[in-house]
Amino acid sequence: MLYVVYSSHLLLNNDRQCITKEENLKLLNNMSTSTHLNDEQANNSLEPILLPQKAQTYDTELKHIVFGIAASANLWEKRKEYVKTWWRPKETRGIVWMDRRVRTRRNEGLPEIRVSADTSKFKYTNRQGHRSAIRISRVVSEALRLGLKDVRWFVMGDDDTVFVVDNVVRILSKYDHRQFYYVGSSSESHLQNIYFSYSMAYGGGGFAISYPLAQELAKMQDKCIQRYPGLYGSDDRIQACMAELGCHSPRNQGFISQQEGIVAEFCQQIDLQLCTCG
Repeated sequence: MLYVVYSSHLLLNNDRQCITKEENLKLLNNMSTSTHLNDEQANNSLEPILLPQKAQTYDTELKHIVFGIAASANLWEKRKEYVKTWWRPKETRGIVWMDRRVRTRRNEGLPEIRVSADTSKFKYTNRQGHRSAIRISRVVSEALRLGLKDVRWFVMGDDDTVFVVDNVVRILSKYDHRQFYYVGSSSESHLQNIYFSYSMAYGGGGFAISYPLAQELAKMQDKCIQRYPGLYGSDDRIQACMAELGCHSPRNQGFISQQEGIVAEFCQQIDLQLCTCG
């Protein structure tokens, strides 16, 4: 309506005078001078611009990180080849958690292998899943109870998760390991995110838990697991317990790795998904 009224006014106004070329140039000149003066005044009144300080970093090294790898004996002969691609003997620290004993070979360049504790006492009522999810959800707690020294982070993944360890160290060193941090990413599958949650850290891509948070998780996890027998997998059980601890969903994407042949890696330009609680 405003457009119609304004257009009609221009067409019907016979008293409108034309501006000559000289007047038009003079008008533009005055406007330019006025704008220039206003800009100078504004610049003189502005306070100095303070550049953001460099983000604080912590001296986290590879030796401060313990990897917990969830595996099954039936698939280990094939899946261990994934682990060999990123595992660094005598540098990386971690344990492969199995459902039963497997045959091992000397000097194979693999992590220590342990059998997970019995979880038959826990209820599991999801008809579509497998109760091994309970065992896998306890990997971090079982690793914590080993009493390993000088640990800042527990990083959990599957036996077909390929970590880029240098990027893991670089990203985790940005965060204070003395605080509660739950770091991970959503699934690369849109359908999985719809079915489960966009705010859940998926173990297939790996996620990290700071040492203090792992301590609190270990204290309450068994009781927490009993409260959610209907959940499908291990990841949603971890998320449920984190929610009870007051740790909410991660936000910034980036904690990505290779799983089941999907080639990706820890993003070097975007920070990890991050949750601070407490």
